[in-house]
This record gives sequence, C-alpha cells and structure tokens, in this order.
Amino acid sequence: MAKPFPTLAIPLFLLSVVSLLSLRCGAFSADRPTDRRLLVLVDDLAIRSSHSLYFSTLQSRGYDLDFKLADDPSLALSRYGQYLYDGLLLFSPSVQRFGGSLDLAGILDFVDAGHDLILAADSSASDLIREIATECGVDFDEDPAALVIDHTSYAVSETEGDHTLIASDIFIESTTILGDEKIEAPVLFRGIGHSLNAANSLVLKVLSASPAAYSANPATKLSSPPSLTGSAISLVSIVQARNNARVLITGSLDMFSNRFLKSGVQKAGSSIKNEKSGNQQFLTEISKWVFHERGHLKAINVRHHKVGETNEPSIYRINDDLEYSVEIYEWSGSSWKPYVVDDVQVQFYMMSPYVLKTLSTDKKGLYSTSFKVPDVYGVFQFKVEYERLGYTSLSLSKQIPVRPFRHNEYERFITTAFPYYGASFSTMAAFFIFTVVYLYNK
Repeated sequence: MAKPFPTLAIPLFLLSVVSLLSLRCGAFSADRPTDRRLLVLVDDLAIRSSHSLYFSTLQSRGYDLDFKLADDPSLALSRYGQYLYDGLLLFSPSVQRFGGSLDLAGILDFVDAGHDLILAADSSASDLIREIATECGVDFDEDPAALVIDHTSYAVSETEGDHTLIASDIFIESTTILGDEKIEAPVLFRGIGHSLNAANSLVLKVLSASPAAYSANPATKLSSPPSLTGSAISLVSIVQARNNARVLITGSLDMFSNRFLKSGVQKAGSSIKNEKSGNQQFLTEISKWVFHERGHLKAINVRHHKVGETNEPSIYRINDDLEYSVEIYEWSGSSWKPYVVDDVQVQFYMMSPYVLKTLSTDKKGLYSTSFKVPDVYGVFQFKVEYERLGYTSLSLSKQIPVRPFRHNEYERFITTAFPYYGASFSTMAAFFIFTVVYLYNK
C-alpha cells in the first residue's frame, strides 16, 4: 500500500516553487538588462550612512540594494541553483574571509556566470581582496602601506598634507563608458594604486594617475625606486569579460564617500576652484556602464535566404545569390533603441573567411547585405564577431552546407569551353580524313 503524501510537503513544495519564481522574476534578463538586485558587502554597516549618497543614486535608478556584513554567516549568492543577486559590490577591503558559503571561487563563479562586480579597496586591503583583483587582471601595489602620491596633481587644501589626496582628470576617452556629458571637475582619490596585467587584454584604465605620480609609503623615506610610477598607475579600472560580465576595480573606498562626493576641489597649479568634485558624476556614469544601463547590445532575427525568396533553406548551391540580415539594438536604460553604426561585418566562413562583407543599415536596427556563394562546397558558417570599446560583444553564427552542381544542373554548352569543343571535333574530322586516305590511297 502506498504511503500517504505528507501534509507538510505541499506547502514546502509550493514555497520552494514561489522562491524560484521570485528569483527568476528579479534576475537579469535579456529583455530588461538593468532590472536587477545588488548585494553590498561591507566591513562596517556605518558605510551605509557614510556612503549614502552613492547608494541613493543607485536606488533612485531602480536598484534593490541588500546590505550585509562581509563575514555574515548567512551569506550566499545562490539558492536552488539560481543566483539571488545580479550584481555584487565589495565595499569590505579588510575582510580576511567571507561568511557563509561565499569564498573566492564563489565570487569568480558569480562573474563567470555573467554577473557584475564592483570592488573598492584601500590601504587596509586584505590578501583575499587583492587576490580577487588579481584574478580580474589587476595587481595592487605589494606594499600594504603604499599610497598613491602626486606632488603635481594633488587637491589643494588648507593643510599641505602629504599629497595623497589626488585630483585626477585623466579619463578614458569613451562616451559609451562615461556618458556624453564631459566631466568638468577632477575626481578626488585617496588610496592604493594598481597596475594592469599586460597579458590581459580585457582590462582598461578608466581613471589614470599623472606622469608625476608614484606609489609609496608616505610615512617613510624612499630607500629604493617605487615599483609603480607615472601613467602605469591606474586609479580606477574596468574589465568586460568575454561573457560580457563587467567589473570595476578601484583602490579607494573613500572616493564613494559622501565627503568626497560633496567636497569642493581645486587641482594644484590650477586657478579654477570647483564647488563640487567630479566624483558623483564619474561614479554615476561608470556605474551605469557596469550595470549595463549603457553599452549593452542584443541581436535578434538572424536570417539568410536566397535572393527573391523568404524562407531559409537547409542547403545552398555554389554560386547561389543570397541575402543575410540581422537586427541589432542598444539598451538605453529604459528601452531598446536601434543601434546605428557602419562597421558591422559578416563572414561566410569555412576554416577561413571566403566572403567578408560590411552590413548596410536602414538606421532602424536592421543590418543586411547580399553576396554570391563561393564556388567551393563544404560546411560554411555565417559569422558576426562584433567588438567595440564599451559595448557588449556580439558573437553570432549559423551553420549551412553548400553543395556543388548536380550532373543535370550544368549548362549544356559552356562558352568558355568552345576551344575544347573545336579541338574534339577537329580531331574526329582529322582521324576520318586520315582513315579515308590510308584505305583508298595506292
């Protein structure tokens, strides 16, 4: 006799289903890339108030922030195989070990799954934080007491100080990453510098130090040349992984603070005193990029067919005339808009590209072109590999076989073969004449 179904199993089952559905509904989606939840890990919950201006800008744009201590024993990024969050902010530079099930591998898996990360460190950065940065292609100065020092591009203040309060205005030249509006005021930075891994082509400087900057301990005299100097020092860097996950890394947690966001700034050597630093504008614009409010592309309706037809064939014949089209749109933060450029290309590929064509656009999102199938048969691919600074990459491919002519598809008489036809008939005529002469000539 079968055992009765436990009465508690039904509500528990329904609860788990509802939990999974809620996770799916709040997660990152291709239809709405910026509808997401963010987990903020801090060393001290006081950061929630000392950095409230930055957090409020995120919340005003519709983000749901969940604040937790970095060593909280209940920490988890996923449940039932589904991620609970779509972005992670590590504002916990001194954490030695994360709580709960979170660890270094878990954070790297989180990014590998296509989610975004902001990591802010300072002079108290632990080995764990440094290792996460290293895995992302960024190396902080090995000296734990080192700070970025600049005697030419520091922020002027009433006290001379040690020139560790940097006023930098060396930004990456990309409106996709930093927005269309120019950042007029310098950005205040106090913290540790980092260098980029030369072997990693995916990491970029967003905010750089001046050529006169160097990384050293301001409390001691230099006994040897500093390991990081000049423009090799990056203050803020970004990474866009091959799966389009985005990472921001900086060595200054203070640059997110209310004090830096509201502070006035005057760069050394400049007579211009800005009433407000460029921190708020810079951090707002860069966060829009990190969380895919800008520079996010999607491609839909990839189609190909013979000229004059509409249905997609299962096979092409050599020398067929075909048309290829794809629609590409860009997320504007609230809706999808046509992406209009003139550098999208398609390859007709088999081991190497046989055809490379630039797609023309109707400026409404549709890109198309036409070409003749090469006189080579085999298994080909339509490939679109699109990469542009600041934009998510597009990698599209469709496989299609190409066959030769059948025996009954060739033309009966080929114009270029007339010399061969003439040679054949002249040989037969010469042989006939030779035979007649040979047989009947005495």
